[in-house]
Amino acid sequence: MEKIASFTVDHLRLVPGVYVSRVDQVAGNPITTFDLRMTRPNKEPVMNTAEVHTIEHLGATFLRNHRDYASKTLYFGPMGCRTGFYLILAGSYESKDIVPLLKEMYTFMAEFEGEVPGAAAKDCGNYLDMNLPMAKYLSKKYLTEVLENITDEQLNYPA
Repeated sequence: MEKIASFTVDHLRLVPGVYVSRVDQVAGNPITTFDLRMTRPNKEPVMNTAEVHTIEHLGATFLRNHRDYASKTLYFGPMGCRTGFYLILAGSYESKDIVPLLKEMYTFMAEFEGEVPGAAAKDCGNYLDMNLPMAKYLSKKYLTEVLENITDEQLNYPA
């Protein structure tokens, strides 16, 4: 079998950032998959499942209620390696195009107060595995260390 595209990215040189993972055509329409890399692979500790799960609930809720992106959001969820998230949007985009959206989303998550949306037994298959304080901390870290002053290195996969 051929190695899939995401396994050809040099994870030893990859830094936290916002990357276009791929652009696919579905029924003649483009969809863009983004790699929202929150931690440095193989250098920093990965995120624990509780905070990943919380970010997933908050991020998905934010995106599916966004005034401009609700109808364009196809998927938001964690990477298996727990170093970041995938965001899939209908349309063809570059990484820089969604930085304003991500700043808005990560600010929402960093400042979120109250009950995590969908964190109830009737709504979620593992509702007890949540950590809002750590999710807020990691969201603030990504916002301030990556999104607020993003560089070209953080917008394009290493060559």
